[in-house]
Amino acid sequence: MCVTLAPVLSSRPRVAVVGHVEWVRFARVAHVPRAGEAVHALDPFEEPAGGGAVAAVQLARLAGAAALLTALGEDEHGRRSVARLSELGVDVRAAFVDSPTRAAVTLVDDAGERTITTFGPRLEPLGDDHSSVWEALDGVDAVYFTAGDEAALRGARAAARVLVASPRAREALGHGVPIDALVLSSEDAIERGELARAQDEAELVVFTEGARGGSYRARSGATGRWAAATLPGARVDSYGCGDSFAAGLTYGLGAGLELADALALAARCGAMCLTGRGPYEHQLGCADL
Repeated sequence: MCVTLAPVLSSRPRVAVVGHVEWVRFARVAHVPRAGEAVHALDPFEEPAGGGAVAAVQLARLAGAAALLTALGEDEHGRRSVARLSELGVDVRAAFVDSPTRAAVTLVDDAGERTITTFGPRLEPLGDDHSSVWEALDGVDAVYFTAGDEAALRGARAAARVLVASPRAREALGHGVPIDALVLSSEDAIERGELARAQDEAELVVFTEGARGGSYRARSGATGRWAAATLPGARVDSYGCGDSFAAGLTYGLGAGLELADALALAARCGAMCLTGRGPYEHQLGCADL
């Protein structure tokens, strides 16, 4: 756990994620296979990942602790996910359900770009679950929301001073629940397609653009851009960069940073993740602040 915080941050916020976990098998390929082609994969490894898990680990590394409210299957992948995420500093609050934990295969090519194939439905935490899972939001400053139902989103909103969400939360959005920031990739067709559902509920919509930095627009009509952070090493693997960015923004806003500073911190989180193998090898920590 970190014991000091850089002067730019007035306090270390209490943070949490409400979202999904997938058990992911990673491997490197020279290129993603074309139709009918066979390619050889190298360096396989497995991790619990997905937007909720990656953001929770990034927040734990920044804040010293973070809770993840999620749903997992009562299976080996569910049990291994809890064990591994706990090793990475996350307080996992999981509702275990009678469905398999979602699995995925991620191929990373020689350019460091990832391609993801998922297996099975995404398991999402439900807000009407009255178990101790939801006690983790008591007194929280900032929440990042990637998956759950409308009741879960309302619970997160009621608990948190700052609520950041992904358009991939889908059906939870569009019910009039105010969101402080909605974060998406400008190059992700699914996220752009889901934007219409919630953009009118968001005070701020943030569009990431990879090496070009990104842009934002506020409900007030204000717009702006930020520059990409300098990579602290060679580009290795883009998996988890967007989720690390969103976690960094959640942390910065929860800590009371001005928007420009919160976006700069988020950009550093995304850049650091890009230099590591998988989502967790290189993530920004509180010692880097």
